Amino acid sequence: MPSWRPRRSLALAGALALALAASAACAAAAPLAYVTSEKAGVGVIDIDKMTLAQTFPVGADGPRGLSLNADGTRLLVANKNTNDLAVIDTATGKVVKRVKIGKNPEYVRVHNGYAYVTYEPGEDGGPPGAKAGAKSAGKPDGKPEAHAEAHANAKGGGKGGADDDDDNKLPAEIAIVDMKDWKVVRSVTSGHETEGIEFSRGGQEMLVTNEGDDTVSVYHARTGAPIRTIKLAPGGRPRGIRLSPDGKYYVVTLESLSKFVVIDAKTFDVVKTLDTKLGPYGVAFGPDGNRLFVAAARDKTVQVFDGHTYEHVADVPVGQRCWHFSFTPDGSKLMVACGRSDAVYVLDAKSYQPLKQIGDLPLAWGIVTYPHSDGSIESH
Repeated sequence: MPSWRPRRSLALAGALALALAASAACAAAAPLAYVTSEKAGVGVIDIDKMTLAQTFPVGADGPRGLSLNADGTRLLVANKNTNDLAVIDTATGKVVKRVKIGKNPEYVRVHNGYAYVTYEPGEDGGPPGAKAGAKSAGKPDGKPEAHAEAHANAKGGGKGGADDDDDNKLPAEIAIVDMKDWKVVRSVTSGHETEGIEFSRGGQEMLVTNEGDDTVSVYHARTGAPIRTIKLAPGGRPRGIRLSPDGKYYVVTLESLSKFVVIDAKTFDVVKTLDTKLGPYGVAFGPDGNRLFVAAARDKTVQVFDGHTYEHVADVPVGQRCWHFSFTPDGSKLMVACGRSDAVYVLDAKSYQPLKQIGDLPLAWGIVTYPHSDGSIESH
């Protein structure tokens, strides 16, 4: 009798055992939420226990925007004080790479193997690499005093704009970082004070909100080539942006006008304008797409709207300066980062009832989870 069959069976059994062990290890790992705290580093929340498990000590870097790679092994964090993108090994909490970006990096999105990071170069210039695109809306028309005051209050959480460090001298830019070698391959000139980033359904287009210009710029995602500029209501200060689950519409929050607009994804026309409470920023559809959630930061409220008709459904009280939020991977809870409350507020995602507050997160800025889930920064 040939001996290869038993050996092959043993090899297959061994491979199956290893696969099952790996699957069990993955299943046993608790889902985690990562929260940037501008004063403490990156908080790591055990979602099963809803407790702050540890803090990654990125020091006085001023971490704000964050995003995860596909398998959750690397957390990318924009640091305003060191003008770079920190790449953190999520298993150890150690910074394994720093990518120089430019002045005031803020928002981070990972997409198709690239990290997109907004920054404001001011007089210092940007990172190395070829420029692509053009200024999307020309020179700024100036900022009315009322809008400037509202913006300062929003940026500074109503404390005199203490952490308002926007630079209006030059347009903002988006650094595109190749995540294979962690090099900036391109820097795209955008509008003034670029905030949110979103991608089209097929991933070919990148849209960014420019609160200083009251515009949304549309680019080719890989090349940064400009496609068009969407002009919104003057003085609105567009901030959050999210694509609807069916890929047909973009929702953009207008912070200073306390509204959000619905934009047709094909024509880029504004088809609806809806009122919100004061200071809307973060926006996201729920995991099933039936609800739209908006963080009205200056009214300390998360608002809930119908995800199809956009009719108002509910208002949920939260803390102070709540800009960003994320659903848990199973969709059962909503976690809201509230900067001036130094905490994450945990809500039931269906009843909207408060469940818990997780503190010790001074100036909490943004939040994402692994396994990946829907939220105001990331969408899956």
